[in-house]
Amino acid sequence: MVRGATGSGMQVDLAIVGGGFIGQALALAAASVGLRSALIERRPRTALADAGDDGRVSSLALGSQRMLAVLGVWPTLAAEAEPIRDIRVADGRSPLFLHFDHREIGDEPFGYMVENRFLRQALLAAVERGGAIRLLAGRRLRAIQREEFAARVELDDGTAVEAPLLVAADGRGSALRAQAGINALSWRYRQTAIVVTLAHERTHDGVAKEQFFPTGPFALLPMRRSRSSLVWSLRHDLARALLAADEATFLAAVERQADGQLGLLSLAGPRYNYPLALEQAERVVDRRLVLVGDAAQAMHPIAGQGLNLGLRDVACLAEVLARQARLGLDLGEALALASYQRWRRPDALAMLLMTDGLTRLFSNNLPPLRVARRLGLGLVNRLPAVKRVFERHAAAAAGDLPRLIRGLPVPP
Repeated sequence: MVRGATGSGMQVDLAIVGGGFIGQALALAAASVGLRSALIERRPRTALADAGDDGRVSSLALGSQRMLAVLGVWPTLAAEAEPIRDIRVADGRSPLFLHFDHREIGDEPFGYMVENRFLRQALLAAVERGGAIRLLAGRRLRAIQREEFAARVELDDGTAVEAPLLVAADGRGSALRAQAGINALSWRYRQTAIVVTLAHERTHDGVAKEQFFPTGPFALLPMRRSRSSLVWSLRHDLARALLAADEATFLAAVERQADGQLGLLSLAGPRYNYPLALEQAERVVDRRLVLVGDAAQAMHPIAGQGLNLGLRDVACLAEVLARQARLGLDLGEALALASYQRWRRPDALAMLLMTDGLTRLFSNNLPPLRVARRLGLGLVNRLPAVKRVFERHAAAAAGDLPRLIRGLPVPP
């Protein structure tokens, strides 16, 4: 029984609002340390299980892959994951570029590219195998109370859930964040991301390529079966024109940008588009409440790190909660939540500043900046010690890492 609870309703350790990737991962991480969760999602279960292709592919850093392996998700995904063995970054078509080789930091790849449809299925299957997780899909919030000793959530079907801690995993524009009165710094980039899967004549060799142009970054990310995911961020007007173009015109534009590196291209799926924005909550905790994933911070996809950052939120929170549970302490006490915030904020702020800074630095064509960018990439490429730092960050193998990201279970 939760202290201060009314005694009516479902009693759990965590009430997680938001059943996307991050909410499901948190429920699994909590279950791994013996905690019970109610996972509340407004979409019906059929939508969560939908294997339809929305064009999106996730870049899972090595640390994220290790975490999913500990949580029992990776075995289902492994056959559909393409290793990222090298990363190549260039300023437009400059001969000076930055090349990361996974062999410079170990035997394992930097990470893996996984189609979101497969990640969606693998997470849901793991959630439904776990007896410590109650999936409440197709439900909407009707009322929220966060009292001194417990949080209570009432749903539109009359279900009540009580827990010592409420978790907002409800994504960008989080309703729980707004309800708690937590402000967020936010702005929209003047860019739209075109996302499409391409089939190609030549092999990609597991190389993720990103070229920065004044109109926006152009990324080709390796996928299974001689395919690549194109993520092309452009000014809204340019994106609209390319989306409206016929297939031949669109592919000709892509081939020009790619300099024919992959040979002849063809569309292996529809073209999708997503507006780009940044959000940063002024804090990620409140009374009986913690924010994770895009509810806490959302960023430009320039480095493909949004999901990885959210999974590190999950791993850190699971470790804090496991410690509280081992000591018999309140899972939602202010000191525990403050320790979580201190752990996460430096990493999240550094990643947001990095992605926003790169977007602003490269999305212009001022001659002095262009020369400095190209010289900088070439210089880093010739400094092995500096390169290792970037490579370890690319693999999520740097900093104060929680146990799950290191591939270690958290003691319950």
